[in-house]
Amino acid sequence: MPVNPELVGRDFPPTSPYLVGREKVREFARAVFADDPQHTDPAAAQALGYADVVAPPTFAIVVTDATLQQLLGEPDSGIVLQNVLHAEQKFRYSRPIVAGDELTAKLSVTGIRAMGAAAMVTSESEITDAAGDHVVTTTSVLLVGEGEK
Repeated sequence: MPVNPELVGRDFPPTSPYLVGREKVREFARAVFADDPQHTDPAAAQALGYADVVAPPTFAIVVTDATLQQLLGEPDSGIVLQNVLHAEQKFRYSRPIVAGDELTAKLSVTGIRAMGAAAMVTSESEITDAAGDHVVTTTSVLLVGEGEK
């Protein structure tokens, strides 16, 4: 089954809140070689005006992952995980993610573009904090192939 064009405009329910932990931020920073002390040392982050360690910019993908799982799990999507390549990722921040944040994400499918036998599926996840304030919008582009016939 090809990607369902009726996915465009579909909104998914908000994810369960994700509590950003200090150790998760530190682990992520090490994994992506983000060696600035603000990512691992609370005192360094506090000296910059933050309550705790600051997540590297790409940390938002950790929260976005739950929304992408919703999309991939949609029964009528026509998307088969083994045929998916994560093609592009963008982040648009209002403020950095900090340990202690409780974040919720809500995904919308914003576009599908046919590319031969494949399709590019674009989605946006709006990530907000516990007060409902915008933190970051992530834009993900998945390249979805048809797979073997």
